[in-house]
Amino acid sequence: MKLAFIGGGNMAHAMLGGMHEAGIALDATNVFEPEVSRGSDLARRFGVAPHTDAGDWLREAQTIVLAIKPQQAREAVEAIAPHLAKPLVLSIIAGVRGATLARWLGHRCIVRAMPNTPALIRAGITGAVALDGVSPPQRAEAEVILRSIGQVLWLDDEAMLDPVTAVSGSGPAYVFYFIECLQQAAIELGFTASQARTLAVETFAGASLLAQRSDEAIAQLRERVTSKGGTTAAALAVFDQRKIREQIAEAVRAARQRAQQMGDEFDAG
Repeated sequence: MKLAFIGGGNMAHAMLGGMHEAGIALDATNVFEPEVSRGSDLARRFGVAPHTDAGDWLREAQTIVLAIKPQQAREAVEAIAPHLAKPLVLSIIAGVRGATLARWLGHRCIVRAMPNTPALIRAGITGAVALDGVSPPQRAEAEVILRSIGQVLWLDDEAMLDPVTAVSGSGPAYVFYFIECLQQAAIELGFTASQARTLAVETFAGASLLAQRSDEAIAQLRERVTSKGGTTAAALAVFDQRKIREQIAEAVRAARQRAQQMGDEFDAG
């Protein structure tokens, strides 16, 4: 697998690490990373070849992974485009639509994907869509790369990547927010910060694992914990009174709207 990563940050590190653990040879992999120390670290860990400038070395790549921040996207893509031989382009750039990338690159052999930060421990979920220029073998290659960092959900409509961004892309922050709130509540009830963290994190981890392994609906799992007139019912009644369910839905809609706005901004650029 002849790969080139554009960007050597956390997500590139996660993907290279996942492929390395999966036994995928990385000796033919190049990384374009202007920060010398970061590129050197990837070379030491995974045996990849680091580069600080775009060049004709990119022509050998069968797949290009765009692992850069949205603000860097256009400059980076326009820098590498003259050196590419129409490879598969796997983009994990948030907010930059396939049509925009196709305009910058000059072809539509593009898979857009939205992973999330649990990819750092190979526990991510990635929403992905293949544009019409992608062949079945190329989609399969993208699947291999993305599977190395967790589960993959393929979508037929690229417009659904904005909701994916809002639900699972931003979702870890919502989870951390809830854990943070639960930890703070535990501290206020008299636990030490360490004890509160352990209670909050392990409760969330265990409940998530139970939901993952159970065939029951999430609502049924919740109901199993909620005895009528009991402690859990008292807590959930407060959530209902404060309309927490509606507020979460509103927050996710706001994230989706921002993802759409980002796409519009790059489209206009």
